[in-house]
Amino acid sequence: MIDNQYILVCVAFLLSSGLYFIYKKIAVYYVILANPNYRTLHESPTPTGGGIVFAVVFIACLIFLWWSNKLSNDLFFVFGVGGSIAVFFGLLDDIFEIKIRQKLIGQFLLSFWVLFWFEGGPLANIDWIPSSIAALITLLFLVWVINAYNFMDGIDGMAVSGAMFASGSIVLVMLLTSGSSMILILSVLLLACSSAFMFFNWSPASIFMGDAGSLFLGYIFGAQIIYTTMLNEVSIYTWLIIFSYFIADTTATQIARLVLSKNWRKPHRSHAYQNIARIYNNHLRVTLSIIAYDILWLSPLLIWSVLEPDMAVIATILAMVPAFIVSFKYGPFFSSD
Repeated sequence: MIDNQYILVCVAFLLSSGLYFIYKKIAVYYVILANPNYRTLHESPTPTGGGIVFAVVFIACLIFLWWSNKLSNDLFFVFGVGGSIAVFFGLLDDIFEIKIRQKLIGQFLLSFWVLFWFEGGPLANIDWIPSSIAALITLLFLVWVINAYNFMDGIDGMAVSGAMFASGSIVLVMLLTSGSSMILILSVLLLACSSAFMFFNWSPASIFMGDAGSLFLGYIFGAQIIYTTMLNEVSIYTWLIIFSYFIADTTATQIARLVLSKNWRKPHRSHAYQNIARIYNNHLRVTLSIIAYDILWLSPLLIWSVLEPDMAVIATILAMVPAFIVSFKYGPFFSSD
């Protein structure tokens, strides 16, 4: 990254930090609040939709890079324009609580937008997969990623720490492999913007990211997965390792709810991390435990998979197994709330 990009990253962090104080007042004034109910784990109304801040700052940085001819049109329209639509749609959901069917329609449209600009994604280049099947699989995958990230925004610091770990991991991968400088700067910018939010979302949180943040992050990471695997910049195994806890918890929870004949589409609070947070009555302990899992267990496996690609499958299995065990043990089978 050249010097002005370093400056841009610093500006993104400082601007994000300052704007949260302003947004918090706006959210209180316009009653954009998350009120306690049967599926929440907080006890008082809390400003929500705070993800709009790091999303808007990130997008503003992309506009600057695009205007400076340092960002290609396809990346700008996917991450900049598509990201803008995602955060706007998410904020509408925070304010008006959009119906599930309308959410899915919006998520499919966002996913189609990614496929349009990235020419169908990595599966489109595999000759033996029919183009229609490749497109459908990729669309379903992107919608699943968006929803999976939304599901993991249930306790203080959970989703944003995941974003920081994912962004930081991709930065590390790019440095280890001398990969795309553009993916590097995008990941550093997202890391800077989300890090600023952590100060406000750390337990006890004074503001929630809401769907404005979780939908945006799910969309951005989904698009990054498609783009980097399409160009062979980042292996799919690397991405699976990075999001192994999120994947395990979400998958185990949905399987368990289907077995228990629960309506998987309805909001709930039966994820393992939510149940454990209730057991200890402590968000911070759970978030710190998952951060430790990411850093102490997943990071070495991530590096191993990058430096020794032949061992990537084994590294991925080792990343997934402990998370699946915990998710099944403490998920809906433990408490089906």
